[in-house]
Amino acid sequence: MGIHKIDVTRGIQWVEVPEANLRVLCGCPADAVKHLIKRGLILPHEVKGVTCETGPNAILLSDVLIQNGEFANLAEFPVLQMLYRQGLILPGHPNNTGHKPVLIGSADQVESQMRYIYRGNYGLVSREEIIQTGITDEQAADMMRLKLKFAFGRIHPTSDFIDARVVGDGTVEIADGVSLRRLRPNVFEFSYRGETATVDLNLPAGTTYECAYPLGFRRFEPEYFAVIHSGEGDGWDVNRPCMSSIITYQGNLYLIDAGPHLVNTMAALGIGIDQVDGIFHTHAHDDHFAGLTALMRAGRRIRYFATPLVRASVEKKLAALLGAEEERFTDFFDVHDLVFDIWNDVDGLEVMPVLSPHPVETNIFAFRTLWGDGYRTYAHFADIVSLNVLKGMVTARHDAPGLDQQAFERVRAAYLVPFDLKKIDIGGGLIHGDANDFREDASTRILLAHRATDLTPEEKEIGSSAAFGTVDVLIEGQSESLRRHAFTYLQANLPGVSLHDLRMLVNHPITEINPGAIFLKEGETPQEMLLLLSGRVEKIRTRDNLFGSLSAGSLIGDEATLDNRPSRHTYRASSFVRVLRLPVGLYTEVIRRNGLLDRVRRVAGMRTFLNATSLFSEGLPVAVFGRIIDGATERRFQPGEIIGGKDIQVVNIIRSGLVERAIGSKVLEVLKQRDFFGEEGAVLKVPSLFHLRVLEETVVVQIPGELLEDVPILRWKIFENHQQRAVRVVHGDGETEAFVWNDTFSLHVSQMDGHHKRLFGIANTIMEHLHNNAGREAVSSAFDALVDYTRYHFAAEEKLMVLYSYPGIDEHREKHDELISQVLEYKDRVLGGDVPDIAGFQSFMEHWLVRHVLDEDRKYGAFLNDKGVY
Repeated sequence: MGIHKIDVTRGIQWVEVPEANLRVLCGCPADAVKHLIKRGLILPHEVKGVTCETGPNAILLSDVLIQNGEFANLAEFPVLQMLYRQGLILPGHPNNTGHKPVLIGSADQVESQMRYIYRGNYGLVSREEIIQTGITDEQAADMMRLKLKFAFGRIHPTSDFIDARVVGDGTVEIADGVSLRRLRPNVFEFSYRGETATVDLNLPAGTTYECAYPLGFRRFEPEYFAVIHSGEGDGWDVNRPCMSSIITYQGNLYLIDAGPHLVNTMAALGIGIDQVDGIFHTHAHDDHFAGLTALMRAGRRIRYFATPLVRASVEKKLAALLGAEEERFTDFFDVHDLVFDIWNDVDGLEVMPVLSPHPVETNIFAFRTLWGDGYRTYAHFADIVSLNVLKGMVTARHDAPGLDQQAFERVRAAYLVPFDLKKIDIGGGLIHGDANDFREDASTRILLAHRATDLTPEEKEIGSSAAFGTVDVLIEGQSESLRRHAFTYLQANLPGVSLHDLRMLVNHPITEINPGAIFLKEGETPQEMLLLLSGRVEKIRTRDNLFGSLSAGSLIGDEATLDNRPSRHTYRASSFVRVLRLPVGLYTEVIRRNGLLDRVRRVAGMRTFLNATSLFSEGLPVAVFGRIIDGATERRFQPGEIIGGKDIQVVNIIRSGLVERAIGSKVLEVLKQRDFFGEEGAVLKVPSLFHLRVLEETVVVQIPGELLEDVPILRWKIFENHQQRAVRVVHGDGETEAFVWNDTFSLHVSQMDGHHKRLFGIANTIMEHLHNNAGREAVSSAFDALVDYTRYHFAAEEKLMVLYSYPGIDEHREKHDELISQVLEYKDRVLGGDVPDIAGFQSFMEHWLVRHVLDEDRKYGAFLNDKGVY
């Protein structure tokens, strides 16, 4: 056979054509490299006396960035494996033959991955970007000198070491005699000498990408101050999660970093995502970054702690990956900036971030809290570089890449500060630490981490190792925190219930449910109420393709209990779970005598309906869900009605009926019960490209966008849904757009290209409204969006020009003023009744926007590219 295909694991396949020297990793979610290692598709071998690895030389990307809530494309580590562990980029290596690794996929995804890899390699790429984070000019210059040393003297665009093959509507040759075409979104066909192989990268509903390593299950026991060891491996370790820790302090839980498959890690420890109070983030490499999506799918904005320097690096990488503005980071996280080299107070826990030499911006952390006659302390050193490597970077020349002797001594002194517990990166190589640097460390207990192999005998003399889920208790806890949480959760579920009744309910048994156990089946009538206190619970109804989870504070069985009817879902523990068990009769009587029976029934009924939708299938905090339900209303539409105006400025969830969604004359889909629409205007704040027609009498639940936009899991699902619909439009399910983005328009400046794409999208929406003779209100709303986003874009563009001292800024600013005046004048004419035909508006946009991008913006784009800004 000419083509060999292997199903590696869910969402990952392997296609090899030996005669064409082509080995394609198809699908690259988190830890794809680890799956290839486990399947024997990456192996150690020797080439001309040099030890290296086998592996892929091309990657086929998913058409959609997000599938079932998780990133589908994370090419950073597969590319690193090709460049360094296979040796494709190493000078003098026998595998360095001039052939670059290849990224294959849609234009959007290839471009997104190239920019995300660029930020993953370098972080902040200029002195100007570093200064923006509050660092002094002198410090920024020193940081850039060190960064250039790690980068071997120059920051390279990703295209210098990776090739791209864009798969559009036709067939594309990806290697000698090997062609590829898209059959439908995310389904591809390889062809070689008459043979074909089909690859489907779509994840089935209710499934997720598989974790590469088994974790088992642990019981989480909160302590006053303790460190749970949630990861000791690295990005290549097939048996353990990447280096991370979880701090428990006074009942609060704080993560240190978010590695791949964070949901699995947390479930194995019996902790739900909504139990996390915050994350301390060290840096933006994928083995510490890829799990951020789990936190972005929480029911509230989780607090994010890092220095502004590190946060800026993370924001830029995430923005490149998502194709979104950097400002969107605060849609998902509650940002709390930390100051270098001082003790910052976080709910009584003190934390000091210290700058760590690394290719990307990195802060290591020290933690302390008062106890006894002094402090109890913990240090988390990920990632660090060995002193031997750092010593080799020392130079007396202040204009050369590297660092001076004084900076080296500061790093060495910071490494050796003693702590009660210190966890250290000893991954070795050019960018990780060495255990020997800590041989004389006076810390009470040293843990060695961030490596894929066992400790050597010499390393075992220096520090210990920690198995997954083990705990170092620095201060034992004396209070029963679970009952305190139970009281808070009951207050949120039962507002207005008297304190003595709440205390009575809390005084019931707390019991544990084992992982994998079903404790309530669909069709069974619950005999007791369960209040979820910790852990992860799955909620399943396969006949309707419904798969969800519950967050801590959820009541299980409340509606079924109140109406004495069978459960509509099956509930299953996916970790160790703790619940408060409440007798049905007592719970009902407490509700009745506090006058809450009608309200609780209404809330439970609405919650049951919303929980059965894809948008609300993941658990939300009780208080958040309560606010949403209180603000929800019902609306009825008649057959033939066109839905628009204020009705698409709120999120609509269909209770009954059918609604047709179309673009032009092409019907994209028919929305049915539990589907939603209106999210573009309500949450994403973009005009809708589609029009909606009612096919039969339809009842919807309408929810104002302001109740949803601050809930990360809902915003994330809306973003995923919007992105997948856009892919269906682009790849054949919709009509051709008037303004189609292509590489001709690219400035190769990620932020500005994203803005220009957004302007193209708004222009296409206006074209669609004109084509369908939409009402004045719809056209006005779309023009408002065009004007508002244009102003936002021009301001961001000018800020970037000022930052880099672009010499043509004054002239460019004058052009912007002219363009704003022109679009405002055009809008006034349209709203005054002079509605253009399609050709007229297209001509205006081509002269107003397209020519400006091609003629004026390209000038500053080339200027910024020369400064390493892409």
